[in-house]
Amino acid sequence: MAQKPRTVLCVGDIHGYISKLNNLWLNLQSAIDPSEFSSALVIFLGDYCDRGPETGKVIDFLISLPEKHPDQTHVFLAGNHDFAFSGFLGLLPRPSDGSDLKDTWKEYEGSEEREGWYRGEGFEDMHLQGRRWAGKIKATFNSVKGMAYKGSIYDAGSTFESYGVPHGSSDLMKAVPESHKKFLTNMVWVHEEDDVCIDTEEGLKHCKLIAVHAGLEKGNNVEEQLKLLRAKDTSISKIQHLSGRKNVWDIPQELDDEHTVVVSGHHGKLHIDGMRLIIDEGGGFPDKPVAAIVLPSKKIIRDTDNLSS
Repeated sequence: MAQKPRTVLCVGDIHGYISKLNNLWLNLQSAIDPSEFSSALVIFLGDYCDRGPETGKVIDFLISLPEKHPDQTHVFLAGNHDFAFSGFLGLLPRPSDGSDLKDTWKEYEGSEEREGWYRGEGFEDMHLQGRRWAGKIKATFNSVKGMAYKGSIYDAGSTFESYGVPHGSSDLMKAVPESHKKFLTNMVWVHEEDDVCIDTEEGLKHCKLIAVHAGLEKGNNVEEQLKLLRAKDTSISKIQHLSGRKNVWDIPQELDDEHTVVVSGHHGKLHIDGMRLIIDEGGGFPDKPVAAIVLPSKKIIRDTDNLSS
C-alpha cells in the first residue's frame, strides 16, 4: 500500500489572540485523524504579536508545542510584526554586507516625524522597523483598517502591555523572557519543502512548497530572493517578502509551472488560487477568525468552527 502523504498544517496570523489560537488548535486536533495530526508538519505563517491582547501567552503556547507534540515538526516564520519586535529587542543578525543597522533609516527618514520613531535607549543601533514598531504615531486612527492605532504604526502597544510595560518603554527589553527572545531569534524568514502533496482536480500532486510571510516578488529572480531570505539579510530597510502587498500577492512567473505551492499569511484575506495559498482571514481584527489550511485536502479550519467536542 502506498504511504499516506504527510499532513501539512499552515496556520495564519495570530496577532496576540491566545483564545483564538487555543480554539484553532483544538479544532485542528478534532478535524484530523490522530495519527496524522501527531506526525504533521505545522507551519506558522508569522505575526504572533501586536493588535491582540496576549502576545506573551501566544509565544508561550508556540514554545510549548515541541514538547507536547514531539513527533510533529514545527516551523515558525517571521512576520513583519515579529521582525520589527525582534529589531526593537536587538535580536536581529548584523547586516552581512558590513553596513550598520542604522543605515536602514535613510530611505524612509521623511516619515520619521509622522510615525514618531522610537528615540529611547538603544535606538542608535536599531533597525528601522524596530524604531517604527516602538514609535508613537501622530495619527490616532488607521483609516485603512478602520480602527484606532495601538501606540505605533504596528499596533505594538498591546504587545508592550502584554509584558506589563507601557508602550514605547525600553523596559520591554528586560521584561521579555529569555525563552521568548530565543524563539524570536530562531524564527525563519522562509521555509522550503521538496515534497508536499496537494489535492488538485487532476488528483493528488507532489509539489515543492515555499512558505514566506507575505510572498515572493514578481519580476525578480526567485533563487536570489530565497538566498536573501535564507541568509536573513537585515541590510534591507523594508523586506518586501515580509511586508509587501500587491507586489508579492501572485506567484512569480518563474514558478508558475504548477509544481510549487507558495503559502503566506499577512494580507488580511483568505485567498486560494491554484498553487497560491494566502491564509490570513483574521488580519488581527478582534472579530475575525484565525484560520489554518490542511494539506493535501486544502480544507480550511477556523477557531470559530464548532468541532471540538
